[in-house]
Amino acid sequence: DEAYTEYVDEPEYPNGLDYLAGYPNVIVTRTFSKAFGLAGLRVGYAVSSAQICDLLNRVRAPFNVSTQALAAAVAVLDDTDYLQKSCEVNAAGLKQLGEGFDRLGLEWIPSVGNFISFRTAKGGAPVDAAKVYQGLLHSGVIVRPVGVYGMPNFLRVSVGLESENARFLEALPNVLEAL
Repeated sequence: DEAYTEYVDEPEYPNGLDYLAGYPNVIVTRTFSKAFGLAGLRVGYAVSSAQICDLLNRVRAPFNVSTQALAAAVAVLDDTDYLQKSCEVNAAGLKQLGEGFDRLGLEWIPSVGNFISFRTAKGGAPVDAAKVYQGLLHSGVIVRPVGVYGMPNFLRVSVGLESENARFLEALPNVLEAL
């Protein structure tokens, strides 16, 4: 699953396409939902061996992607300026959020995607992530709980525009303080 591959700017980061020739059982999936900004259209693609593609085509639903979604996907492939700007905004947002977590003394997991997970804490002590989630929600900020991934004291925040990231970073200390 390489949903975030367009955001990655690290030379040592693996590219699944490099494994296709040596491993005929590999399927690489990518999406237009993230860096290309087409999440609402639910369009992506898979790359694999001809044999696996044949099997997948036998079980996939017919007309599983709309004509409009396909047209949009083709159009964004040619819009390299948009993709570059999207990746630049995301990189700046990751930096802004990481610096904000550092100022608040919160542990966070470095990311190459369009989100960061951070540990909910107050004064270094863990705080119930569900309560922080609810507090942020009441403040008009939506984040994602990640307890189902074995991270009960973490929340995940998506990178937004600079002003949206700032809004989150303003709300978070107020929510933590209220707990």
